[in-house]
Amino acid sequence: MTEQAIIAGCLQNNAIAQRELYNRYSPKMLSVCYRFAQSREDAEDMLQEGFIKVFTQIQTFRNQGAFEGWIRRIIVHTCINFLKKHKKFNESVDLAHASHLQVKEETVPSVMLGKQVIECIRLLPVGYKTVLNLYAIEGFSHKEIGDMLDIEESTSRSQYTRAKSMLESILIRKKIIDKPKEDFGWLAALNK
Repeated sequence: MTEQAIIAGCLQNNAIAQRELYNRYSPKMLSVCYRFAQSREDAEDMLQEGFIKVFTQIQTFRNQGAFEGWIRRIIVHTCINFLKKHKKFNESVDLAHASHLQVKEETVPSVMLGKQVIECIRLLPVGYKTVLNLYAIEGFSHKEIGDMLDIEESTSRSQYTRAKSMLESILIRKKIIDKPKEDFGWLAALNK
């Protein structure tokens, strides 16, 4: 079934088209949810809520940009709303773990290490993990993140800086990397 046929079927509430859409995009979207979630169950709840929104809002897709990107944006916003609703974003953060490190770019972790890096990201406090995911992986600006999370833009920036430092410490401690990194732009590659 082509993407256009799936969209047309979903617009008519066709169960076969809806199942095809879910089967085609849910594995990738589950990985998005997993990066934000505290547990597999939370990720699955986020995914289900997200796809309900996809099905109920599909008429708003205007064929401008990629359909997968449209779905991803809904899923990301669903994850943020889930965290807010369950007050998981507001958990306290231990600033003692957020020491600032002087870092230099060396090498990019291989794709084989991607799963290990994602697992290390999941060890971050919810606020750090959320901002890191939104900025470094999903590509939102600090202003957009601030608006989404109801925080100041400067808070998003400082959470991101602290998240990078903490992630770097975890990666070094777990011997996934041996030297500090300057730029976490390579995290976006884990999203592909």
